[in-house]
Amino acid sequence: MQKGQIRVETENIFPIIKKFLYSDHEIFLRELVSNAVDASQKLKTLASNGEPTGDISDMRIDIVLDATEKTLSVIDRGVGMTQDEVDKYINQVAFSGAEEFMNKYKDANIIGHFGLGFYSSFMVSDKVEMYTKSYKDESGVYWSCDGSPEFELYAVDKADRGTKIVMHINEDSKEFLEADRIGKMLEKFCKFLPVPIFYEDKQINNTNPIWTKKPADLTTEDYQNFYKELYPYSETPLFWIHLNVDYPFNLTGVLYFPKIKQSYEIQKDKIQLYSNQVFVTDEVKEIVPEFLMLMHGVIDSPDIPLNVSRSYLQGDPNVKKINSYITKKVADKLEEIFRNERPAFEEKWESLGLFVKYGMMTDDKFLEKANKFLVMQDAVSGTFYTLEEYKLATEVLQKNKEGKQVILYTTDMVQQDAYLQACAAKDYKVIKLDTLIDAAFISNMEMKWEGVHFVRVDADIVDNLIDKQEHDASVLSKEEEEKLKELFTPETKAVNVTVEIKGLSADTAPVIATRPEFMRRMKDMGAAGGGMAAFYANMPDEVTLTVNGNHPLYQTLLKEENADKQQKQVKTLADLALLSQGLLKGNDLTAFINRSVDLMQA
Repeated sequence: MQKGQIRVETENIFPIIKKFLYSDHEIFLRELVSNAVDASQKLKTLASNGEPTGDISDMRIDIVLDATEKTLSVIDRGVGMTQDEVDKYINQVAFSGAEEFMNKYKDANIIGHFGLGFYSSFMVSDKVEMYTKSYKDESGVYWSCDGSPEFELYAVDKADRGTKIVMHINEDSKEFLEADRIGKMLEKFCKFLPVPIFYEDKQINNTNPIWTKKPADLTTEDYQNFYKELYPYSETPLFWIHLNVDYPFNLTGVLYFPKIKQSYEIQKDKIQLYSNQVFVTDEVKEIVPEFLMLMHGVIDSPDIPLNVSRSYLQGDPNVKKINSYITKKVADKLEEIFRNERPAFEEKWESLGLFVKYGMMTDDKFLEKANKFLVMQDAVSGTFYTLEEYKLATEVLQKNKEGKQVILYTTDMVQQDAYLQACAAKDYKVIKLDTLIDAAFISNMEMKWEGVHFVRVDADIVDNLIDKQEHDASVLSKEEEEKLKELFTPETKAVNVTVEIKGLSADTAPVIATRPEFMRRMKDMGAAGGGMAAFYANMPDEVTLTVNGNHPLYQTLLKEENADKQQKQVKTLADLALLSQGLLKGNDLTAFINRSVDLMQA
C-alpha cells in the first residue's frame, strides 16, 4: 500500500479548481464521462493496431446513482490504468505549480488540455474513489482522496478491465443525487458521444449522429429526423447545409434554416457546439456569424477545446477561419438553391429573407454573393425580382432626375391600398418590405447599393414619388387657398401636420396624407430599437396634408355659410386622410365617427 501527498508546489490545488477553473459545477459529469470515452476510444485504437486487448465487444459506459449511499459513479470498460499510471496521471498534477498555472491560464479557462478534468469531481464530492484495471495488467488498483493533498493508492482485486470513479457527493451538491437532474445533465452533455452510455438501464446517446457521416450516405428523411431529434416540437426546416472540412481546420456539422413566422418569435442559441461529439456550449456567437445565429443545428470541431472562454474564442485564428467558412458555405448553398430551385426558394422567402437581409447588412462578403439571390416581391402581381431584374423592369419609369433607381415599397398592403392603386395606375412596380428588419435594411442598402433610392408609396402624392413635379395651378383664388389652408391646419400636438394646396387632377382625392420618407423611416427604426434612431421613436409623426384645390367638392365647401358645418366637413376630410395612414386613434377616432354621423343627419 502506498500513501503520500499529491505532488503540487502549492498547499492545495482543490480550492483553486473549485473557485476559479469551473464556473458551472455540473460540468464535472461531462469531464468524467469524456475521460471514460477517451479511455474506450484508446482501447479501440489499440485493438485496431493489433495490440492484444482481449474482447472489446462490450464497450460501454455506465452512470450509476445511489441516493442512499450518496454516491454517483462513472464506469467504463476502456484501457484502464496501472498503478504507475495512476501515480503519474492522477497524483503528479500541475507540474508547474497551481499558482503559476492559475496566473497563466486564468483568462483562458482551459482545463481539459492539462489533465485536470478528473479533479472537477472534487467540486461536488467529499471523497472520490477510483477502481481501475489496465488492459495489460492482471491486478487492479484502488485510489482515493478526500479533497486534501493526501491520497491512498494500493493494489486490489478487480475482475474487469476499465475504470470506475465513485464520487461521494457532498452536502452542498446534493442536487446531484436527484435522478432527473443527472438525466438532464447526461442529455445535455452526452447525447452524441461515440461510446454507448447507459443510465437507469437505458442507453441515453446516439453514437453515430448524422454529422459524422458522409452527405452522400444520407437522405432527406435522415436530415429531417435528426432535426426532430434536436428540436422535437419544431416545424420541418426549410433547408440544411452539411459542413465537412479538414483543412486548414477540422469542422463537421449540419446547420438548418428553420421556418420563421412573421411574428419573429426568434430564439438564438439554437446552434450547439461540440468537440469530438462532446457538448461544449450553445453560446456560439464568436464562431458563427451573428446573422446566422438564427439557424439551428450542430457544429463539431476538435480544434476548439472543451473549456473555452470568450477571450479564447476571440483570439483564436481557427475560430475566425471557421466563421468565414460558415458564411461562405451558407452563401453558396443559398445561391445554389436559388439557381436550381428558384420556385421553392421564392416560396420560402418569408423565412429565408430574414437571414439574407441581416447578412447583407452585417457582412460585406456575404453581401457580394447575396446580391445575386436577394429577391423582392411585387406587392400587386406577386412576382419576385432580383435587384437587377427590378432595375430592368423599372428602367424607364422609375429613375429620378439624379439618375437613381427609385424602389417603391409598401409596408402594409391593406392600409396603403389607395397609394398602391395610384402607383399601379402609373405602371409603377411596388415591392413588399413589411418585416421588422426592413427599415434598417432599406437604409443600409441605400449606402451599399450604388444609384438606388427607396421611397414608400405614401411618402408623397403619386406624381411626386419619383421626382417633384410641377402641377397645374389650382382653380381657387389666392384668398380661397389661404382660407382652405387655415381651415385644414389642425389644432393637435400628437401629429405635426404640414398643409399644402396643389392643383391636382379633378378626379384625384380631395385630401391626401403623406409621411415624409426620412422622418418616418427614422421613427420606424427607432421603434425597432435602432440605436441612435431610438431618439426619433417618441417624436410626433410628421404628416403632409396635400389639399387638391381642383377637386369640385371645394367649390361647395368654401361657399358654406354655416361655419360650424364647414369646419366639421374640413375636419372630416382631414381625418379621412389621417385614417389612411393609421394616425387616427383614441379620442380623435371617436370624434371622427361621431362627427361623421352628425354630418349624415344634417
